[in-house]
Amino acid sequence: MVPPGERLTAWIFLRALALIYAVAFASLAVQISGLVGSRGIYPAQEFFQAIKDHYGSSRYWLAPSIFWVNAGDGMLLGVCIAGVVTALAFFAGLMPVVCLAVLWFLYLSLATVSRDFLWFQWDGLLLEAGFLALFIAPRQLWSRVSNAPPPSRMGLWLLRWLLFRLLVASALVKITSHDPAWRHLTALRYHYETQPLPPWTAWYAHHLPAGFQGFSALVMFLIEGVAPFFLFTPRRIRFGAVTCIAGLQGLILLTGNYGFFNWLTLALCILALDDGIWPSVVGRWQRPAFRPYRTRWLVPVGGVLFLLTLVPLMGSANVRMPLRPLASLNEFLGPLRLVNPYGLFAVMTTRRPEILVEGSEDGRIWKAYEFPYKPGSLNRRPAFVAPHQPRLDWQMWFAALDDPRSQPWFFAFSQSLLQGSPTVLALLATNPFPQSPPRYLRTTVYDYHFTDPGSRKATGNWWSRTEPRPYLPILSFEGGHLVAVPDSMLGP
Repeated sequence: MVPPGERLTAWIFLRALALIYAVAFASLAVQISGLVGSRGIYPAQEFFQAIKDHYGSSRYWLAPSIFWVNAGDGMLLGVCIAGVVTALAFFAGLMPVVCLAVLWFLYLSLATVSRDFLWFQWDGLLLEAGFLALFIAPRQLWSRVSNAPPPSRMGLWLLRWLLFRLLVASALVKITSHDPAWRHLTALRYHYETQPLPPWTAWYAHHLPAGFQGFSALVMFLIEGVAPFFLFTPRRIRFGAVTCIAGLQGLILLTGNYGFFNWLTLALCILALDDGIWPSVVGRWQRPAFRPYRTRWLVPVGGVLFLLTLVPLMGSANVRMPLRPLASLNEFLGPLRLVNPYGLFAVMTTRRPEILVEGSEDGRIWKAYEFPYKPGSLNRRPAFVAPHQPRLDWQMWFAALDDPRSQPWFFAFSQSLLQGSPTVLALLATNPFPQSPPRYLRTTVYDYHFTDPGSRKATGNWWSRTEPRPYLPILSFEGGHLVAVPDSMLGP
């Protein structure tokens, strides 16, 4: 006999969400000072002062954050630690609604202050899922598996709709981009090599036969673009669809490093199940169910949120939004990140430029800064790092693909190295200038490629690279400013 409802299923999802929140805050705790601390790349206090000077009283809405109270280093780290503690309290069942609301606001505060470093799709997905989880969270002082009420049908549906949007949008952006790599099913011939932080398994996946890569791309389109439509069908069909979705996420986990993204997607997959899928505890769920909470605000708020989600979903399909008021409301609520656009790799990256950062004391002898996870040394094995996300390593991938003038954080990063900022240097694997910072900084770009099996066996290298080309002029820090140094001013 299948027990009715999704009481246990919702309870398990909320515990998974708590663990993901804990990982997200813990990951930031070891980076936040270097990213936005007082001696970080993007100092938080300078950011808030600029917002205050420019926007006045509207600053609190445009940049919602607890750091308006205090944006010092201790506060930044304290919020990360508070997030971990609150997530563990939420996992234990202590005041679920209060904990969820606190977690959502603390993470929104960090996303606001961190700007480029916390504007990834999974950061938006965590905020959106965390907010929608309030719809199904028990309103109790202490929630246990034995007293959990049935989840709100509206909340359950919205979270399934979130999973639907995430996947379908990912298929739509690939189709509507008209990228030939996706159109001809050749994208996976490049993906494993050119993704931001490939683990060592990506080397093996990259060398799979071309025919298998094309077949894999087709299966991916079917799972992202077709399977989500079965999330709202009867249970057996729904279970088959969610099994395919979960399988795809598992394969991505095995061949990529995307922070907590895949784990959060798997957590959302849980809500496509019901209590009949958990056989070991079926007996305890055959008791009479607690009544669901009746909260009148769920239906109108949920209805508005659903309508707002149509804006980014139609944008993924390149369809103009016919109801301008909805788009305007979505833009107005944008700072809260309640509704987010999704869709990764709309255009497949077919080459892998990597930036090498070097310093010099005399302009003749150059020493390289090594990053902990992004490709650098040719013989270093690519590592697994997820669910932790090294934010600086990720941003270096974007910087290499773009014009440096569109990456202002990179100039701030360069200045931090020339000033010898200890919190920024802590984000790197090595500091070749432990006594004092270098006088000059040089950045060059190489095109990296996975070695073939014969080369790796002969040399032990996982990567090969082309000849370098300049990324920025040689920089120095003089008079409180970055200055470009002509080659003629350097030593022979």
